[in-house]
Amino acid sequence: MEEAMRPGLAVAECVRRLKHLHYAFKRLHEIFTQRITGEPFYELKMGYSHHAYLCAEHASTLRRRVGEMREPPLGLDEMPNAALGIFFDEILAAPTTEELVLGLYEVALPAVEAALERHLEITNPLADNPTVRLCKFALLELDEMCTYGARAVGSVVTPQIRSRAASWLGLLEQCLSAAGGMDGAQTPDGTPITRQYSATPHVFDGTPKRDARFPDPYNMGVNAEVFLYDPAMPPQPKTLMMFYKRLREIDVPEMMASIIAQTPGKPWAYYHDMTRQLWDEARHAMMGEVGFAQLGIDWPGKVMVNFTWSLALNTQLAPAERHAVLYFIEQGLMPKTGKRFEWEVGQASGNVLSALFQDYDWADEVLHARIGRDWYLSGFDNPKVAVAYGDECWSRVLMGWAEWREQGLTAHRNWWPDLYRAACERWGIEPDPKVLAFDTSYQQVRADLKVMSVSG
Repeated sequence: MEEAMRPGLAVAECVRRLKHLHYAFKRLHEIFTQRITGEPFYELKMGYSHHAYLCAEHASTLRRRVGEMREPPLGLDEMPNAALGIFFDEILAAPTTEELVLGLYEVALPAVEAALERHLEITNPLADNPTVRLCKFALLELDEMCTYGARAVGSVVTPQIRSRAASWLGLLEQCLSAAGGMDGAQTPDGTPITRQYSATPHVFDGTPKRDARFPDPYNMGVNAEVFLYDPAMPPQPKTLMMFYKRLREIDVPEMMASIIAQTPGKPWAYYHDMTRQLWDEARHAMMGEVGFAQLGIDWPGKVMVNFTWSLALNTQLAPAERHAVLYFIEQGLMPKTGKRFEWEVGQASGNVLSALFQDYDWADEVLHARIGRDWYLSGFDNPKVAVAYGDECWSRVLMGWAEWREQGLTAHRNWWPDLYRAACERWGIEPDPKVLAFDTSYQQVRADLKVMSVSG
């Protein structure tokens, strides 16, 4: 009863603070998304994908809550405070991974967490109960994000780096003070802000980066689809190709991040849905990693995971054309020869984890097909034209097979025999000579088994 008699926040003040937090989650979503492609560390690339999705979810929840309390126009796309804008601009423009994780996980996310906790302490828990609920749920995931971030900082930030970043971290704190805190609840100190990294506006970089565990990122020497759809090949080794296909999906978040980052002016629901799909694709990549780990296979040494698809699409096609290719591929995964087939292979293989992962991978693709219909298909007269355009866009993408080899970037080594031998040792069986001899590459056949354009 005592808590229910708390004076709390009037609706106008509650809405004002929530709009600050909504802005914070939107900007965090932007930063995480824009930094996925160019982030070399695999764990951070996956972490950014997850956290971009969580921020999109909480931004959507806050939008709904503000809409419940105020009539349009809601002003949700406006910057609530110039200093807060500079704060997020600075983090977006951080020139190194180390400074980025410091800005995100030691300053920005803890400030959002503190603002949500402050709201719970002040607001009337009865009158403002719907807001109390969304704050509680957001805090659960923010706690997980900050825990992850602390481990990331501990892994990549040295004392020397922290010392060099000290003045910039001080600038971020100065921005928050000038803004009256992340929620604007405190009195702004009025200190003028001088931009540092954001003095030059951040420009999205669509060239994917990978760490040392991807030693041959241009390698297109093993065509997983040709092997997978060959009825003469047994199910058990096909699971290896499916784990490879899943792990290789690292390039889908790299490509989807470019679509989101370079497609302004869409309704917020577009960015929310596209980010959900981006996170799903990152999950699929980690499913492949877990599949190899289950078999005790050192995938960085045995599997050459490339980035040629995201590299080619990001550098050769416009954002709308990349989305067209994505839609074309998603539609091709729905027939019996697509995700259902992979699930059946997983079941037939006897590998329980493969069957489980393919089951959920198939379920995710159902959602992705719906997202494609909502946000891509709506721009065409009929589905046939939309699919044909996606095929045409993909057909214009040139893979520099010969050029990459001539430049010494890759020899397109056939790494399959080494992987298969390692798996057979794990399974306690002798390698099948027919399976061991597989040697079909992507030189002329792309992932949907269509002959591809090859430059050089």
